[in-house]
Amino acid sequence: MKSDTIILYPNADRDTGFEVSRKVWEILKKCGKKVVFCPYYGDGAATAGTPPGFEAAELECVISIAEMIITFGGDGTILRAARAAADRGVPILGVNMGGKGFMAELETGDIEIIGSVAEERYEIERRMMLDVEMLRDGETIYRDFALNDVVIRGDNKIIDLTLFGDGQKISQFSGDGAVVATPTGSTAYSMAAGGPIVEPSAQNIIVTPICAHVLEAKPYVLVSDRRVSIEIGFKKRNPVYISVDGCEHIRIQSGDIVNVRRSGKDTRLVRMSKRSFYQKVSEKLGEKP
Repeated sequence: MKSDTIILYPNADRDTGFEVSRKVWEILKKCGKKVVFCPYYGDGAATAGTPPGFEAAELECVISIAEMIITFGGDGTILRAARAAADRGVPILGVNMGGKGFMAELETGDIEIIGSVAEERYEIERRMMLDVEMLRDGETIYRDFALNDVVIRGDNKIIDLTLFGDGQKISQFSGDGAVVATPTGSTAYSMAAGGPIVEPSAQNIIVTPICAHVLEAKPYVLVSDRRVSIEIGFKKRNPVYISVDGCEHIRIQSGDIVNVRRSGKDTRLVRMSKRSFYQKVSEKLGEKP
């Protein structure tokens, strides 16, 4: 039996007083939907400060019964929701209350059309994800998965990296680090580091050096079934860290190898507006048509 439960996932720092998510709550309740409130707080708390009269719960506790998650915040809020939703295949509708908000489908002025959710007048766009593992002396010591990117970089000092694709060397350089991104993540750190903008529904892995000290170290756009490996060099023993979708920084040692490949999981984003990806890029990056 299909669920009719919608989860509202507002970032409390963005949706001040939950003003926007309250309005969406009212719209969906009038349409006969069951709505559960799962606010996100910077300290990790889930239900503290929930407005009276709202059914509240932690996202991970109700994700299994959800028809959809509606987020209120920036792309970071969508990334957090995606981590919970990927295993369940629950689609996410983003309402942008952050900065650029490339992943968000709606702006706060568009929320009246959310009533269309009740009539199932929307489309689902699947976005590829990446699996990540870190090997030390041949043993896996860390695993994760990403919707946006995997970032390896030093602690404000130059590090040595060697990049491989299916075991074949792509590039070797000294620099600040490297970004391995999905097409969804191509408009995030990868773009800021000089990488290409790739249509988010494409199936590619983008590898972008960060401030490489070698002219030949360029971004690469690889097919989605490639296994990308990054080996940390021994020459410079400066601190190196890995961060997945902007989450905690994990220390990497010299000689460690990070493997990144396409995941069996995906993120399903709800599409309701008529704005194309090209329009979003033009609007978000301040380009005039």
